[in-house]
Amino acid sequence: MVGRIKTGLALGALAAAFVFQAPLRAQDSMQQDKMQSDTMKHDKMMQDDKMMHETKALFTGKFHGKVHKTEGRATVYQDADGKPVLRLKDFKTSNGPDVHVVLVAANAGDAKSLKSDTERIELGKLKGNEGDQNYEIPSGTDLTKFGAVLIYCERFNAVFGVAPLEKF
Repeated sequence: MVGRIKTGLALGALAAAFVFQAPLRAQDSMQQDKMQSDTMKHDKMMQDDKMMHETKALFTGKFHGKVHKTEGRATVYQDADGKPVLRLKDFKTSNGPDVHVVLVAANAGDAKSLKSDTERIELGKLKGNEGDQNYEIPSGTDLTKFGAVLIYCERFNAVFGVAPLEKF
């Protein structure tokens, strides 16, 4: 009888060890994933900082809202290879469907919508409605023709916000 109780206790202890080890392993795995994610974010920030230090600022402007509150700064840089890059810094706007980053003439940034005949350069879909982000500008773009950055919702033809650009 004592032998059965000892065996039962031993099996119970063994089962408990397995039950408690699985969550601990899962926790360790999640902590490792978070550490890798944090490392990747840090590396990206370091790359972005390095890129911005190896560049020359050409134009800059602060965002102001049109149909939605929009804030932050837009700066056009020329990287070490001579390519122009748009950097949104401390950027924040509303979420929306089909939102794009567009270069337009300065006077086109005054409207709350974008006319179909407005000369523009599409830089791509908005990468996120908050945070710093970069957009490549096609090489050979005459930046003096495009005096504003728009955050533009194509679906509703609405300008969320605009940053008039001035020479740096």
